[in-house]
Amino acid sequence: MDDKIIFHVDVNSAYLSWIAVHRLQFGEDNIDIRTIPSIIGGNIKERHGIVLAKSIPAKKYNIQTGEPVVKALGRCKDLKVYPPDYKIFMRCSDAMYELLREYSPLIQRYSVDEVFMDMSHLKDNYMDKAIEIKDRIEKELGFTVNIGISTNKLLAKMASDFKKKNSIHTLFQEEIKDKMWPLPIRDLFMVGSRTEKKLKKLNIQTIGDLAHYNFDILNHMFKSYAKVIYNYANGIENSKVRDKNYLEVKGIGNSTTVPFDIFKREDALKVLLSLVETASMRLRKNETMCTLVHVSIKTNVFIRYSHQVTLNSPTDSTEELFKEITKAFDEVWKGEGIRHLGVRFSKLCSNEFYQKNLFDDDKKDKRRALDKTIDEIRFRYGNKSVFRSTFINSEIKPLSGGVLEEEDYMMMGSIL
Repeated sequence: MDDKIIFHVDVNSAYLSWIAVHRLQFGEDNIDIRTIPSIIGGNIKERHGIVLAKSIPAKKYNIQTGEPVVKALGRCKDLKVYPPDYKIFMRCSDAMYELLREYSPLIQRYSVDEVFMDMSHLKDNYMDKAIEIKDRIEKELGFTVNIGISTNKLLAKMASDFKKKNSIHTLFQEEIKDKMWPLPIRDLFMVGSRTEKKLKKLNIQTIGDLAHYNFDILNHMFKSYAKVIYNYANGIENSKVRDKNYLEVKGIGNSTTVPFDIFKREDALKVLLSLVETASMRLRKNETMCTLVHVSIKTNVFIRYSHQVTLNSPTDSTEELFKEITKAFDEVWKGEGIRHLGVRFSKLCSNEFYQKNLFDDDKKDKRRALDKTIDEIRFRYGNKSVFRSTFINSEIKPLSGGVLEEEDYMMMGSIL
């Protein structure tokens, strides 16, 4: 066996579990919503009702993640719908991270509900520690996890995805033949629907088929990507667990479908400001700054287009980010009615060693201090505790969106 022992800790049905735990702890429910047909979804009246997560009882009605809430309700008339809450998600994620820090000096927050841990220092009793961690999370935090164990991150992640939930699964090299190779090819990490179709044309149906396929043929069809999926099928992956005390993300985004079609610039800017407010809070929570902003528009006839602006220096200031988002919007909007707006911050860097440059104005530090204070007030007393006067008597919410977007979180790339 390799000297390394890697854990992959994955929360079971994270969004739904975390909302369920919150409601139970604060007396909002006498019933665990995980035990009834329920979903976490958007607001139907505001035209963005999408299923983000579903309970096990809801699966019996063939309710699918990503489908409209209206469609899900058509399948189950007694279905309960609960709104997502980004603040709750982050609190639960942070609580799990703090608990796990007691067990390893090397922890990589892979996504909001997934963590890699290098447990090589406890290789003589790693299973006992895995059981202890799983039981503590359930007892102290109220939700369950799967723990995958192996000698690398890929196999640990594959193991945690095995079907039995609230469980510990191993997938060492000697177990690949029996546990991984019989699985459908789509179950292999980095194989999406398009790749699956191409592989099936080569009569590659299982991960084992891919592991034993002629590499030259794969290389001809998939080029450099062939080596990635071929190595993964054989359990080969050598990246280190990177110690990060914040979520490693490739970008932070936020979007909303507005309850009425927008034709006025001032209304569009209010929506964008409300999106920047929540997204910039997440940027600061993540201890990062951005150097690229992106605005996206969907018109009332469902035409999509977008535009991005590169910043002169990194920032996490709500005011500065809104200024740049406004610039991007003005450069791209063609005056059509707007149904949906989105903002995104990318090309992120840590804010740990940030220094002002010669072109920064003297108010920069004051703005950052003000943002930090407002964030703390909102976190303690709720998002409605502080909002801008421009939203008084407005039909537009002061803070829009805030749903954790799956693409925000860095997945294991082809090169790790």
